[in-house]
Amino acid sequence: MITKEDVILIIMAGESMIGMLANGYIGLMSWIDSIQKNKTPSLNCILTSLAISRICLLIRIIVSDIIKIVYPDFNKDVKLLIVLSAFWILFNYSSLWFATCLNVFYLLKIANFSSPLFLWLKWRIDRVLLVGLTICSLSSLLTAIPIYYKGSYRFSEHQRNITEMFHVSEIKYFNPSTLPNLLALVPVTVSLISFFLLILSLWRHTKHMKLNFTGWRDPSTEAHITAMKNVTSFLLLLFVYYGACLLVTYCHLIEEERLACMLGKILMILYPSGHSLILIIGNSKLKQGFVRILRYKGGK
Repeated sequence: MITKEDVILIIMAGESMIGMLANGYIGLMSWIDSIQKNKTPSLNCILTSLAISRICLLIRIIVSDIIKIVYPDFNKDVKLLIVLSAFWILFNYSSLWFATCLNVFYLLKIANFSSPLFLWLKWRIDRVLLVGLTICSLSSLLTAIPIYYKGSYRFSEHQRNITEMFHVSEIKYFNPSTLPNLLALVPVTVSLISFFLLILSLWRHTKHMKLNFTGWRDPSTEAHITAMKNVTSFLLLLFVYYGACLLVTYCHLIEEERLACMLGKILMILYPSGHSLILIIGNSKLKQGFVRILRYKGGK
């Protein structure tokens, strides 16, 4: 007989598979496009980096669940928990930062402002975003490494009471889903600023169109709306994701702990999988390529 847990596991497996395929497709198409153009545009760099980081994030989630199944004493192995937590932070924050770079790309590419700083960034968009990607990668790495060494140091210092030590460390130092860890606020704030500036740019653009009696659905308006849909979906899924992280972290306080934890995992996987699908739908090249693949498979 199929239980609730079996159904949830099937949903999780389906979500993970879709996320892997969607992110793999985005990374592959961006790489092929760069080869065809004999150069690597900033958008392709961002999409490839984002796809790789999300695949790694999904693998990290899957691996931790597999370890829990085959290794019942998982929560007592502090060294393993420290390693997994460090990898979690690396992939979690790199994915978040790369998505933020994509939101900034939409802003610089589509919005129109007369500010000298904005125009300077817009004219140097490729250079600015490549530097931003490098800084984001380094910041994610520099966040994960100290946490790994700090966790290892605390383990060696407090080995006599392992369970208590890890409970404190998990909450205070290297669990990215807890409230004391405020590093995620920086990229989230940047994404929110990008979103509101896109709204302002669209409002000014539509006002200009009405004054000049021009059709409202012009290419610039369509580009603004598409970008805002992508940024909005990212922010909504991100808030769901962090809410699910909190649910997983504190599921031991709920009566049906295992069920609550598995439900949280479903919502967590929705972020790296769902947003990537939305990116494919919102990008004409990715969408057309995906349709061609489906037609080719259908023809077979």
